[in-house]
Amino acid sequence: MVGSPPDADVSYDMTTRRLCVQYLCGVTTATAGPKYLAVREHLRRRVSGLPEHTLLPPEPVLCTEYGVSRITLRRAVDGLVADGHLVREQGRGTYVTRPAIRHEYRESFVHRIAGFSSVMTEQGAQVGVTVLTQRVTPAPAWVADLLGLEVATDIVELVRLRSVDGVPNHVAHSFLPAARYPKAEVQDFSEGSLYEYLRREYSADLAHARIVVDVGTAAPEEADLLHVVAGSPLLVVRTTVHDSDGGPLVHSYSRLRPDVSQVEFEVSVTGR
Repeated sequence: MVGSPPDADVSYDMTTRRLCVQYLCGVTTATAGPKYLAVREHLRRRVSGLPEHTLLPPEPVLCTEYGVSRITLRRAVDGLVADGHLVREQGRGTYVTRPAIRHEYRESFVHRIAGFSSVMTEQGAQVGVTVLTQRVTPAPAWVADLLGLEVATDIVELVRLRSVDGVPNHVAHSFLPAARYPKAEVQDFSEGSLYEYLRREYSADLAHARIVVDVGTAAPEEADLLHVVAGSPLLVVRTTVHDSDGGPLVHSYSRLRPDVSQVEFEVSVTGR
């Protein structure tokens, strides 16, 4: 699982709502890239500016517009349905809706280094954790570089699926030097905060954090865990925590569903 650094179902009750007979229109070429991803992204941008209940044109019309097969079009639309941008209803067609309210993905680095579980729990959210991988393994080059270790030094690899209020939110991958944190291999991380554990058990000096945010796509196994379509875009948040002397202590990256997550940064300037 270490490898190279990686790149909800929402139900609607429409029994009492009348559907506006308004069709999505406007011919524009899809952006470059894999066919279904390009079509999906272009459709997503189009529907985001339209009123709810706007009907999509029939499949043959969209296939002609985008120059793709029905299979490719359906794969693109499936992604938007899974992300909550569209709804299919038997006898009515496919129409625009709005994604569910998103939970914020927060890690606080203002007064203390506090991880996702601690911050979300403090805000009253119900955080669920399933540990997928917890083992000691040789560090690949990219992890060794981030943690200031020799390649193949033993590290603890921890992979967790985390949900918020019952909805899969992200998969978190964490890497720690095994020699520094030997008990982390067997610690129960099905609840609680990794950062709080490191403070409590090892008096870890979690002083500074470097955060990088980019975008990836969901691999098939990951898509199953997050309840999205394979190839769906994911937010990727990478965090390396350092001690007061600048030494790296732990590196993590989380791969988030963007339809139920948003990333918030809070920054303070001290020493003035």
